Amino acid sequence: MVKKFLLIGVAFIIGLLLLFNWFKKDTKKHSPPATASYKDGNLSIEINYCKPSAKGRIIFGYEEADALQPYGKYWRLGANEATTFENNQTIWFNDKELAPGKYSIYAYPGIEKWVIAVNKDWDRWGAQEADANLDVLRTEIPSYNKAPFQEQFEISFSEKDTNGVFNLIFHWDKEMVKVPLKLK
Repeated sequence: MVKKFLLIGVAFIIGLLLLFNWFKKDTKKHSPPATASYKDGNLSIEINYCKPSAKGRIIFGYEEADALQPYGKYWRLGANEATTFENNQTIWFNDKELAPGKYSIYAYPGIEKWVIAVNKDWDRWGAQEADANLDVLRTEIPSYNKAPFQEQFEISFSEKDTNGVFNLIFHWDKEMVKVPLKLK
């Protein structure tokens, strides 16, 4: 009798794991994985994220307007897993120093500014908010909400300017945020 319950329990757990893995794989059809990379000399930065689409929805706005991403609320900067940010050298991330490592990166979008956070816990799946106690930095960035329409969320980098500054760019719908980065 105990063996029967044990076998049923194991089969149930295996079934749940298979269902969870199928669900994770299925959601990537709608928000495919993407990578944004930046290389300059010995500096290497790689961002892994998933690209949701607007599909006619209100993306950024007020909760009362049923915005997909309400102002002031946590957003993982993509879909599915946490968006990861990996750098191999110390950089200035806007006005904060960021040591080499692998992190998650997330935001609190706003009308005039976004709060961008970098967090030690990079291996997360789903929309649960990151533990702020594990943040290695938070910084405020002005938002530009009159950018050309972008159907699918995109993360990219600009070219380095004469001062050695390059931008990490988040662009979706008509919102664009540029985080200045520089090698320390």
